[in-house]
Amino acid sequence: MIPVCIFSKPPIAGEVKTRLIPALRSSAAAELAGAMLLDAWSTVMRSPGFRPILATTRPGDFPVRAPAEDIWLQGEGDLGQRIERILTRALLDAKAAVALGADSPALTPTHLAAALASLELHDAAIGPASDGGFYLLAIRKCHPNLFCDLPWSNSKTRQALRARLEQFRWSIAELEPLFDVDTPADLEKLDEFLIANPSLAPASRACRLQNRGSFC
Repeated sequence: MIPVCIFSKPPIAGEVKTRLIPALRSSAAAELAGAMLLDAWSTVMRSPGFRPILATTRPGDFPVRAPAEDIWLQGEGDLGQRIERILTRALLDAKAAVALGADSPALTPTHLAAALASLELHDAAIGPASDGGFYLLAIRKCHPNLFCDLPWSNSKTRQALRARLEQFRWSIAELEPLFDVDTPADLEKLDEFLIANPSLAPASRACRLQNRGSFC
């Protein structure tokens, strides 16, 4: 089974998705974070050959049912250090590992299957996010300091990650781009996606309906 490490914080009001708070109440932003995590977890559960891992900043109350052995603490350090720590652990007993954001409701089992297929011919597969970051990273190996001192959470993140992997002479596949939900403008993308894809992201859909009443 390929571990898919879903990076997430406990969905606590005022501590998650704070950039959405100008458009949503802090409680609604936290509810949406939890709903998107639930959708990501369900997507991995429906994907043959994959095992969801909750990679969290600290213990908390999550909307997913994860056994204790599948809840991994990210530990200290910047995001690069925490990603490296989690993926190194994942690769101890698996031929490949995936780091996944918990805020890309458009993710489907097809994207995970494409990432795994890409690793047959490449060292890494990157799922580009529309904001310049990435929603998914799949690798077959993890060197020490692979993600050290990269610029995180800005429009250059994916570009810097790709350059770093190329420094290690890795071959890289790029997957279908998806959006993630970080800003008020992303809420419009989410609602448009939910309208166009009525069978996907049910938890995110229920959360948006609860907080908006409709998408119209």
